[in-house]
Amino acid sequence: MKLKNLTLALAGTAVLAASCGDKKEVSSAAGTMNNELDSVSYGLGISVGAGLKAEGMTEVNAELMGQALNEMLNGTAKFDEYAANEVIGKYLEKLRSKKAEGAKEAGIKWLEENKKNADVQVTASGLQYMVITEGTGPKPAETDMVRVHYHGTLIDGTVFDSSVDRGTPAEFPVNGVIKGWVEALQMMPVGSKYKLFIPSDLAYGDRAAGAKIGPGSTLIFEVELLEILKQ
Repeated sequence: MKLKNLTLALAGTAVLAASCGDKKEVSSAAGTMNNELDSVSYGLGISVGAGLKAEGMTEVNAELMGQALNEMLNGTAKFDEYAANEVIGKYLEKLRSKKAEGAKEAGIKWLEENKKNADVQVTASGLQYMVITEGTGPKPAETDMVRVHYHGTLIDGTVFDSSVDRGTPAEFPVNGVIKGWVEALQMMPVGSKYKLFIPSDLAYGDRAAGAKIGPGSTLIFEVELLEILKQ
């Protein structure tokens, strides 16, 4: 997350999400508060907490956080928002790096076992793939547009994206996707269906991608190359 104003951004995101989404009845729990201001205050705590949790931060000094909030509102904060965001940013980066390293280690171990499968082939880059169906059509070039069906999972089986589930093929330039796909697509004749096992350095690296792909994730795709599109 870019840290222009983290605390307000976290709170604002959650509040906007609630106001822009489906209108649901307020939980009866809100009615247990003494007054509306208490309900709002508690709600802000939930919003900020949810935002921090999404960033991988599950432990804070709540007492000190409350103190800082009061001091900020009263104009007596010990340092300004720029300094606060700098401290928070450095800490979150450490959390992301730690999470990425753990995910990469798990992915490396998984791939080491996976390549023992006689049907799995490994390229010089470290991309692993298995031919499910070998097509007879032409192979796309890096600059071609293609139409594909795909189903993507993490190594634990979690589905993070699937054109198959949506029922609509995807269209994109070969060179407009992650490195593992760019390499694999150029090996596939039209009509082929491959299963790809993509190490993190050929996927999103230390970056997260969406809600389910964390930093350092190894990705698995079943990819069917349907067509090379005319441009």
